[in-house]
Amino acid sequence: METFIDFFNHLSKPALLLWIFICLGISWILEAGIPLIKFTYRKWRHDGVNLVFLSTSLIINSLVGVFSVLVFVWITEKQFGLLNIVDLPLWVELVISVLILDLVAQYWVHYLLHRIKWMWKFHLVHHSDTQVDASTGTRHHPGDYLLREIFGLFAVLIAGIPFAYFLFYKVLTVFFTYLTHANFKTPLWLDSTLGLIFITPNMHKFHHHYERPWTDTNFGNIFSIWDRIFGTLVMDDPRKVRYGLDVLPDDQSSNLKYQFQVPFDKSVKTDY
Repeated sequence: METFIDFFNHLSKPALLLWIFICLGISWILEAGIPLIKFTYRKWRHDGVNLVFLSTSLIINSLVGVFSVLVFVWITEKQFGLLNIVDLPLWVELVISVLILDLVAQYWVHYLLHRIKWMWKFHLVHHSDTQVDASTGTRHHPGDYLLREIFGLFAVLIAGIPFAYFLFYKVLTVFFTYLTHANFKTPLWLDSTLGLIFITPNMHKFHHHYERPWTDTNFGNIFSIWDRIFGTLVMDDPRKVRYGLDVLPDDQSSNLKYQFQVPFDKSVKTDY
């Protein structure tokens, strides 16, 4: 187990970037082979727009990373956080860390992104995609992504999560993000088996429905248990979902200038 943990202690940024494109590549192959919906769109143009948002997220990740190093060093020196209060086996600490990070840095912040007006306006950009596929997982306005990073660091600080555990969580998050957004068919038994614990592609599709209350469901990223516990889980035929948002024009989905300005556009009306 120590060797496994040490691997993530030494995981480089280029290796993480490679992992992102490996997950995207696998998703693209699945989308080409067994599509859930046969979109009539220029896929590379669509995905290229979403990859621009990936580039802004990588920049923010690098900037926040400088501060993150200080947080991890401080936690280690002060032995601060819940995990430093008790002595547990490494594998138990790792599982607890992933659970806490998924709850705070994914479910909770995602729930708030839908409930607080100014946060929702940043998150609108993610939901404005009218052809949801794997690349949609990269589509986050810089303000949206920064909020997620802040919540992630908050979870790290409170729980005293070591750097290696945090990177392991990041690797898992990338995998689930692209696979659950990917436009490919999955068997229904997957939702009734693995879906009892983990988020499946069919589950996440309902989160991208164009109108409420469908949009305000299925907030989880890795684990479906949070949606089950807090009563935000919805399941139905994913082919019923219409992508996009009823408060934004569909024809502006790929307009980068428009999308970056959405959070500051007072003409965009929301329910919050």
